[in-house]
Amino acid sequence: MATGEGDTPKQELFHLIKRFGAYVTLKISNLFSISLHNLDSRSIGAVAGLAVAIVFTWRMLRSPSGSQRRQQKRQGASSSNSGVGAHSNASVAPPEVCSPSDDSRAQNVVDEFFQPVKPTLGQIVRQKLSEGRKVTCRLLGVILEESSPEELQKQATVKSSVLEVLLEITKFCDLYLMELVLDDESEKRVLVALEEAGVFTSGGLVKDKVLFCSTENGRSSFVRQLEPDWHIDTNPEIINQLARFIKYQLHVSPSRTERTAANVFSAPSLEQFFGSI
Repeated sequence: MATGEGDTPKQELFHLIKRFGAYVTLKISNLFSISLHNLDSRSIGAVAGLAVAIVFTWRMLRSPSGSQRRQQKRQGASSSNSGVGAHSNASVAPPEVCSPSDDSRAQNVVDEFFQPVKPTLGQIVRQKLSEGRKVTCRLLGVILEESSPEELQKQATVKSSVLEVLLEITKFCDLYLMELVLDDESEKRVLVALEEAGVFTSGGLVKDKVLFCSTENGRSSFVRQLEPDWHIDTNPEIINQLARFIKYQLHVSPSRTERTAANVFSAPSLEQFFGSI
């Protein structure tokens, strides 16, 4: 009977810590949506102080259970001495020992609480873009499977692997897509492919923000007029031309390329750039 009464506070303690841990974990996960350079010393100090308070509270909550076990031991010993002969010896309960499973369970609760929280794709996108609010992006080789204007005269296919990242970008940024095309039919194929992929219905992109030009210089001119925080392109010449005008650029290239400027990044694909944080 004494053992059952001792287990109830332990179980309540574990549930209390789990609920408290879930609440604090939610608060800490929200910090991932803030760029690391925006965290001031008071924010970091608050998190550190919270961790110290949790450990201190955990140790304080454990101490009464130890004193209760010692009192139960003394009560068990006094009641056994008042018994008669063999009956008293038989009624003596063995001293309560802290079960290894209890300690293991408590350690698991603490480990679970301090387990790092995996950031969401939306948090990764915002951190990678350094809170940039306007993005321009080429279609061929980045959003579309095709890699040349000639291919667009036959078909246009949106990459399924990049769709989720593209939609996350539209949630946080003013996104403009642009491409060089050879005829009006190619424009229609691109717009239909984007519409069928759900870009216009699921994200914040509208058809008016899909721009077409007839030359590479035309795309460069679009970017300079829009003055984005980020530009994404596959043409290294365009990247070099815009390096001194645009704050950040991403050069999408299947082959490993060297950074030509401090503000130019390189990745094999758009989704891999946001997948490697």
